[in-house]
Amino acid sequence: MTQHRKAVWKSRRVVSWGLYDWANSAFATTVMAGFFPLFFKQYWAAGLDTGESTFMLGSFNALASLVVVLLAPLLGAIADRGSARKRFLLFFAMMGIIMTGSLYLVAAGGWMLALALYTLAVIGFSSSNVFYDALLIEVAAEPEVDMVSSFGFALGYLGGGILFAINVWMTLDPPLFGLADTTAAVKASFLMVAIWWAVFSLPVLMFVPEPVVSTTSGWLAGIRAGVQQLRYTFSRLRLLRQAGLFLVAYWLYIDGVDTIIRMAVDYGLALGFDANDLIVALLITQFVGFPAALLFGRLGERFGPRQGIFVGIGVYLVIILWAYQMSQVWEFYLLAVAVGLVQGGIQALSRSFYVRLIPVDKPAEFFGFYNMLGKFAAVLGPLLMGMVSVATGSPRLSILAVAVLFVAGALLLRQVDETAGRAQARLLEE
Repeated sequence: MTQHRKAVWKSRRVVSWGLYDWANSAFATTVMAGFFPLFFKQYWAAGLDTGESTFMLGSFNALASLVVVLLAPLLGAIADRGSARKRFLLFFAMMGIIMTGSLYLVAAGGWMLALALYTLAVIGFSSSNVFYDALLIEVAAEPEVDMVSSFGFALGYLGGGILFAINVWMTLDPPLFGLADTTAAVKASFLMVAIWWAVFSLPVLMFVPEPVVSTTSGWLAGIRAGVQQLRYTFSRLRLLRQAGLFLVAYWLYIDGVDTIIRMAVDYGLALGFDANDLIVALLITQFVGFPAALLFGRLGERFGPRQGIFVGIGVYLVIILWAYQMSQVWEFYLLAVAVGLVQGGIQALSRSFYVRLIPVDKPAEFFGFYNMLGKFAAVLGPLLMGMVSVATGSPRLSILAVAVLFVAGALLLRQVDETAGRAQARLLEE
């Protein structure tokens, strides 16, 4: 095969891999961050007390996270031992797709069914990402991993943003799209997300290779081998001190990132901003995130991913200080731009930095741990914000509490030795 053809196939693998981020980000943006929480309260759970509906939504979100936390490391171990990363990705993606599409059929008042479908969709979304992340090693050599990881996040921001913009437009002008009203538009949006997710998942399944790493045959044998592998890895984790140190640092600063993502709308409402302005800010973040993630990939290639993460943390600290004193909606828009500049970059470089610290023959297993900690994110931040808000009665002081997570994460990240981490990871390779 000529060098030119090799380059073509390599490009196909990278684009095909990145398109899965484009595919499933539609769920993260339109469903998780956008329409489901609002539609749940206003349509499916309209007959429930506001406090009760909030409690139910929070409880089922927590349940979905708990399931992923418990399953992710084991599923990763099974997939690595049985060379089944793509099969598991397909299974969980289809779970998420079917459950999301089924939301279209849930009638008014069907809050329990809506919650059940949503919970299964979140489990499918989160679990599929374990195997998607693990395939990064198959499409990018080490010198390119920062750029390829950033490329995936960039496509995710662009794809999720495009569909979300269309869905928002549908709710603002339903007749233009042949829909009866806003309710029909929102329900149609769930169906569109499912179709979008399904169609753009095909390239990663068709064009991304998965080498055979085990002769294990059959699901039962694969599960047994996975359990044995997971036990073995836990017994050897003491040799991966740098990877473990990074995971703790990552847990802290990504908790800060996710807290800002999830609490920004609530904070804006507390300051008296209009809900429509906050939706516009969310769209701004999505579209700024596309080129910014690519820029961070270049930054990681030139200066190293750890330095890029430090830049992101520094910008987030400035954002928090700015948010503390802002009073005008235009400031909220500027903050949305600032968040878009670093949000995808810090996520992408964290993923590519972690790749350097883990054994190359067990990526799904170790990304199981990575995604497990990701599910624990946005726990400490909202708790700190709530405690400070209750104690002081000031939402402005509560946002300052999130800075503690970024500072603590940065201090731990400083202790991570990439060279030592690479050497430790090589000891676990078979």
